[in-house]
Amino acid sequence: MYNITIEFEQKGLLPITLNAVNEGDSLLEVCLDNGIELHHNCGAVCACSTCHLYVESGSDHIQELTDREEDFIDRAVNPKINSRLGCQCVLEKGSGDIKITIPDQSQFLGE
Repeated sequence: MYNITIEFEQKGLLPITLNAVNEGDSLLEVCLDNGIELHHNCGAVCACSTCHLYVESGSDHIQELTDREEDFIDRAVNPKINSRLGCQCVLEKGSGDIKITIPDQSQFLGE
């Protein structure tokens, strides 16, 4: 089981900590299952960069970055060294703490 702390760059949103999150889900699925908006225009198949997020700590608990994911991260708004795509961050077997930051989602059209 994982404890996931989610911070937001968007003004007015307070950090959230989710406890007892199961392995096998992606960080995108975790967010959506808990009512946290994280865009995913391609339907979570690693074909866009809208589910871009920052893994601040606990990256050893999620699947490694692939070349395909890295290619799409390069297209994200304001990518950093700790950028990942939420759809590709599948929680590995085990437990621990993970901290992520979700970029401002209001930057996307339709918001």
